[in-house]
Amino acid sequence: MQLIYSKSIRKSKLTHFNHKKILLSSVIAMGIICPTNVISQPVIKQKLNEVDIYSNKSFITKAVERTGASVVTIDTQRYVQKRKFPRNSPLFIDPYFERFFGLDFPNDNRPKIEQSQGSGFIFADGLVLTNAHVVNRSDKVIVGLTNGKKLKAKLIGQDFFTDLAVLKIEGKGPWPKAKLGDSSKIKVGDWAIAVGNPFGLENTVTLGIISNLNRNVTQLGIYDKKLELIQTDAAINPGNSGGPLLNSNGEVIGINTLIRSGPGAGLSFAIPINKAKEIAYQLIKNGKVTHPMIGISLIDENNPKTNNNIVRVGYVVPNSPAENSGIMVNDILIKVGNKDIETASDVISQISKHGINKPINIIIKRKNKLIRLKVIPTDITNLQKN
Repeated sequence: MQLIYSKSIRKSKLTHFNHKKILLSSVIAMGIICPTNVISQPVIKQKLNEVDIYSNKSFITKAVERTGASVVTIDTQRYVQKRKFPRNSPLFIDPYFERFFGLDFPNDNRPKIEQSQGSGFIFADGLVLTNAHVVNRSDKVIVGLTNGKKLKAKLIGQDFFTDLAVLKIEGKGPWPKAKLGDSSKIKVGDWAIAVGNPFGLENTVTLGIISNLNRNVTQLGIYDKKLELIQTDAAINPGNSGGPLLNSNGEVIGINTLIRSGPGAGLSFAIPINKAKEIAYQLIKNGKVTHPMIGISLIDENNPKTNNNIVRVGYVVPNSPAENSGIMVNDILIKVGNKDIETASDVISQISKHGINKPINIIIKRKNKLIRLKVIPTDITNLQKN
């Protein structure tokens, strides 16, 4: 019995000793594999900081990386017999606007090839969206991609009233396409990133904010265009015409169009992308764009009695649908279709949505009397013939 007990004790001590050896070996191994916190912490923290320094990118960089590859340079050529321009415009528009807006340069009677350059971006397979003035009356159009390739392009269609054009690149893809955003969701104060290829310098980027929305071009002294523009303080440089205006996510919210010099210099303007998409799809489908009009100019006024905005008729085109229906100067527009009118933009939007050659209900106020009328909008080209 004593012998058995002694053997049990020796066996127990041996087991306990083996456990200590195993525990000590484990601690030593863990010390080698996982150094103490005091020694290792600065090393780990330093490595993490190095990763942060080199991996962090600004939202501007990310936005441009998302869309930059889709931005193209547009080189145009036109055979010119004679140049004749009156120098009288209050706007300094991108130099390549000269043929579109009639800006002035010295007379030159010598026949020659006129070369111009602008920007654009690929928004669908092989399709480029740009300004109409960039490609207007061009005999040859070359599109330059960011990878250095230069390809011929043909004009699908252009619309002078909104200054938009669609080109088709002659070549095979795949094509880098821009992500189109929703310009109805942008607000004053949002970030605005203008991208273009001024002077052929690809992906030149400027940053600013959205300064104003729905800026009517008549406020800028342009009366022969149908445009409501995004105003931004992001600089649009010469040659940026037709390039994209991006939001902070790299989505296209507008198309860079013009800048103002002189009084109010530093203001830039872009066509909202929602309007551009609408025009582009009509150009692709029909080769032209229909612009429903009734033949009136509109004035936004503030009513001092109610402190509300009212929309007054400033001018009625002779022999227009508006005149034929009985609309007169100084009439106040109360309702167009099913929309209560608060701004001139409401009127334009409702008539544009309604289309042509079918009557739309309009309620006007004249000398405190409400008058209900039916007006049949027509295309703007028909008004120009009057």
